[in-house]
Amino acid sequence: MSTIDLNADLGEGLGMWRMGDDDALLGVVTSANVATGFHAGDPLIMRTTCEKAASEGVTVGAHVAYRDLHGFGRRAMDIAPDELTADVLYQVSALEGIARAAGTEVGYCKPHGGLYNTIAKDPVQARATAEALAAFRPGLAVLGLPGTPWQEAAEAAGLRVE
Repeated sequence: MSTIDLNADLGEGLGMWRMGDDDALLGVVTSANVATGFHAGDPLIMRTTCEKAASEGVTVGAHVAYRDLHGFGRRAMDIAPDELTADVLYQVSALEGIARAAGTEVGYCKPHGGLYNTIAKDPVQARATAEALAAFRPGLAVLGLPGTPWQEAAEAAGLRVE
């Protein structure tokens, strides 16, 4: 029997500001792209989102982004590859620590906004992002556009492209 993964971006509030009804969505989705603090989200929001996802059996994914709170991570940025690798590794590792404390783990990564769009066409940033995720967990599942530099870099790094 085929299954469908119902996926949504969650945990995108910041401090006292909430975006969307994460609790309601966690009752229907099967995977959640959790903001990791660079475009939205903060440690408390990440924690409560991971706790609720764990209680609902929802797979947690890292929604990594450029360091761009003011632009909600939607702006393209020219980041040095080593800096981008470090930023992505930092974000996914932070979410993993929080997810484990909540009784779950990071099951995949889906880059957000400007980063997602840039790695679909820029092989240098695609490689930098893939290197970070492969260093975090070899074979990690990643989401992205097929037939792009991102897919090529992810596969070359030993990541599982879905």
